[in-house]
Amino acid sequence: MSHGHDIDAADWTDDDLLTRQEAGGRLKEEIDDVRDRLAGLANAPGGDHVEASVQLLTRRLAALEKAYAAL
Repeated sequence: MSHGHDIDAADWTDDDLLTRQEAGGRLKEEIDDVRDRLAGLANAPGGDHVEASVQLLTRRLAALEKAYAAL
């Protein structure tokens, strides 16, 4: 039974949305930031914490690049 509410209706306005261009720009900025951080770690003295950080940032970079490519 319907009470006048269309569940398929949009519950947002255009003001709430990111365009693909805006999302792509934000992703690109984050990708560049992660790449810079990785480059900084390449020059850091070695250690388990540095290696762990490199692994985490590498995975993050791959995920960001995948999302960027999907736009």
